[in-house]
This record gives sequence, C-alpha cells and structure tokens, in this order.
Amino acid sequence: MRALPFFVAAASLATGLVTPLLADERPDHYEGKPSPTLPIAVRNFSEANTELETLLANSDLSGSDLGRVHELTYTLEVALQKIDDELDVLANTLESVHQASEKAQAGAVRKQGSAYLGTARQLIP
Repeated sequence: MRALPFFVAAASLATGLVTPLLADERPDHYEGKPSPTLPIAVRNFSEANTELETLLANSDLSGSDLGRVHELTYTLEVALQKIDDELDVLANTLESVHQASEKAQAGAVRKQGSAYLGTARQLIP
C-alpha cells in the first residue's frame, strides 16, 4: 500500500496534472499594488515598509503574519522596480547637467537641472 501514493504522484506528473516546481521558479500568486508613477511607487514603498516594520516588531510571527509579509514583498518589488527605473533616468539626466555645466551651456543646465530636480524632489523633498 505504500507504493500507491508514489504511483499516484508519478502518474499525476506524467499526465501533466501536477507540474514540478523547479528550484529557480517562483509561483506568482499575488500582484503587488501597481506603481505606475514615481510618487505612487514611493508612497507604496513607504506604506509597505511601515507595515513590514510593524509585523517584524511582533515577538512571534504567526502564520498569518508571514502570509502578509509574503504579500507585502510583491508590492515592495513592484515599487522598487519603478523607483529603480526612474533612478536610471535620473542618473542620465544628472549626467546631462554635469556635461552641460562643463561646457558652460547655461540653457541646457537650466533645462536639464529643472528636469533632474523635478524627479529628485519626488524621491526626497
């Protein structure tokens, strides 16, 4: 009778009823809060970090706490991706300011500097 569970599992795999999870695969069963803009990403990041901090302050993380932490990580990942994308653009804009200042191009410094600050101030006022 011990062979029956093994047989059922093997048959399920063979027929495609159960798909084995490979070590480098993760099930995507939650979607984080969307972060379509930098201000929303920063807000989602801050709120999720505050909730994570509260959960971690508990001396004993319950199963539901761990489940909530798992859910929060999806929102944090989405927010971080948006922030990372925006930081790449911000770094390029700052480089434009830098190069324009070296070449004494006041108009370009003003234009690129304003664009830089417009994004930078969304991160840290």
